[in-house]
Amino acid sequence: MTRSWGETMTGIAERLRATTGEDVATWNERVRGTGLGSEPEVRAWLAERGITGYAQMMLVMERFGYPDFLTASADDLIDAQYADRPALRPVFDAVVSAALGLGEMHVQARKGYVPMVGPRRTFAVLQASTRSRLDLGLRLDHREPVGRLLPARSVGNRDCAVRIALGSVEDVDEEVLALLAEAYRENL
Repeated sequence: MTRSWGETMTGIAERLRATTGEDVATWNERVRGTGLGSEPEVRAWLAERGITGYAQMMLVMERFGYPDFLTASADDLIDAQYADRPALRPVFDAVVSAALGLGEMHVQARKGYVPMVGPRRTFAVLQASTRSRLDLGLRLDHREPVGRLLPARSVGNRDCAVRIALGSVEDVDEEVLALLAEAYRENL
């Protein structure tokens, strides 16, 4: 299952209500009522009230507008990532298909990468790093970069310690599938 940012925002809104007792509409009224006109001012005001992280980000965007990539569908975001590198789309599809078979998880489409999230947290990230290479970042904190496992310095949201460079569907072999499954299990 692929989630768009809109669906992610729904979860953030639910957590905001659970932690503060107030919904997004109420917080939007409060923010507007302050008369603050800049993002830094609104962020500081929200932080003073204990609203930080994703909830703060969402309320700031509610006030000042959402970027285009947050209003795009998950499919549109993924299609855009592979528009100029169509040979990598089957590689992406093969990895996602394998991940979906591991158990409870979902795919969260972002503008430049795609996290795969298990019940607890992100366990892998797919990022089309070049026109001919798809990086599969894996959250395997105990693994050192050796063999096919490379350092993951700039993959996705930097949750991943190592990555595997994939250039074709044939690269998605038993070793890659085993490492993907290991990352899933370690992050349950």
